[in-house]
Amino acid sequence: MISIDLIRNNKDLVKENIKKKFQDEKLVLVDEVYELDKEYRETKMKADEERGRINSLSKEIGILMANKNIDEANKIKKEVASIKANIPKLEEKEKNLEVEINKRMMVIPNIIASDVPIGKSDKENVCEEVFGKPKVFSYEIPYHADIMASFNGLDKEAAGKVSGNGFYYLMGDIARLHSAVLAYARDFMIDKGFVYCIPPFMIHGDAVKGVMSFEEQENMMYKIENQDLYLIGTSEHSMIAKFKDQILKESDLPIKMTSYSPCFRKEVGAHGIEERGVYRIHQFEKQEMVVLCKETDSEKWYDMMWRFSVELFNSLNIPVRKLVCCSGDLADLKYRSCDIEAWSPRQKSYFEVCSCSNLTDAQARRLKIRYKSENGEKKFVHTLNNTVIAPPRMLIAFLENNYQEDGSVLIPEVLRPYMGGKEKIEKK
Repeated sequence: MISIDLIRNNKDLVKENIKKKFQDEKLVLVDEVYELDKEYRETKMKADEERGRINSLSKEIGILMANKNIDEANKIKKEVASIKANIPKLEEKEKNLEVEINKRMMVIPNIIASDVPIGKSDKENVCEEVFGKPKVFSYEIPYHADIMASFNGLDKEAAGKVSGNGFYYLMGDIARLHSAVLAYARDFMIDKGFVYCIPPFMIHGDAVKGVMSFEEQENMMYKIENQDLYLIGTSEHSMIAKFKDQILKESDLPIKMTSYSPCFRKEVGAHGIEERGVYRIHQFEKQEMVVLCKETDSEKWYDMMWRFSVELFNSLNIPVRKLVCCSGDLADLKYRSCDIEAWSPRQKSYFEVCSCSNLTDAQARRLKIRYKSENGEKKFVHTLNNTVIAPPRMLIAFLENNYQEDGSVLIPEVLRPYMGGKEKIEKK
């Protein structure tokens, strides 16, 4: 959510930002908020003036009563009663206007960075940098589900009977590999100075509204029937909401956390659920990184966070590239975002494995997360998040890039302590 001051003082900037995101249907909201806010401030001023009049007249009544001027005092008392009767109406109008303003402000997108490429969809995202030479093997790389099956490691058919499409059983060495990469990612981030955390896997509706747009919520979140609880789609949701309504100390910033959680997603939309493999599914596990910092530091942290992803994937023998998200592909709360995409030797192309975002103060405004500066000023924090690792999807890149001609899969040296010292896994 943006600051109301932007609409009060620079409507054109807000409208231009909406146009860059190709959301022209939201332009009318800016003018509506501007007019509603003007009425809200007038109403609030009127209510404050009436309260001031009551205080002034009350003092006058006291003087009149002290001077035994009872009749005049009673006249003013009637005037005070009339004013008091009007104040609740003004307060109710003020509250209703505030609700209407907030309803529209929640839909107006965050201001995006000036250097974000302009484009309508993810097809116009821009490759900025490649890390590691893409591998091309002399032998065929099987489909990832077939690699997993060759180790007796994947059963989607049984999962389909038990839970439906979009679920899976992982078994044996593949299940162990799944847990190993999560443990390695956890320790990787701890070594970077992040505090490890396991958050709640369900959150209240007000927390959901604080961390994501309504459209994202509709397409992603599973709601628990008859309860104000939602299954999280990423641990960022509960990690940021942890600080709801708090005023932090400047000396406590930045707050750096790495969190583990299962993630649940409806995956509603054009992409759909993958029938055979584990690329797009309803349930997965993830190690996340989250930072809360001062407004002057968020761009520095954004750059560090996506580079952590590059370093981690390269350590697992997986080439990656950085893809900058264009304006039309940015979720409404994001200031800027990039995807880290892993190389697929089978497809000879890249696919998304991490998503790094700077949301500036958009989430903090919704959740009222502030910090108190050394001079006593209260400011909104900036929030950032990035995927550390998200199996089983990232296992696609891992298996393909470490696949050997004999059907075995090499275990990179950094991962061997988490795999019982194994140097490779072999077909069953």
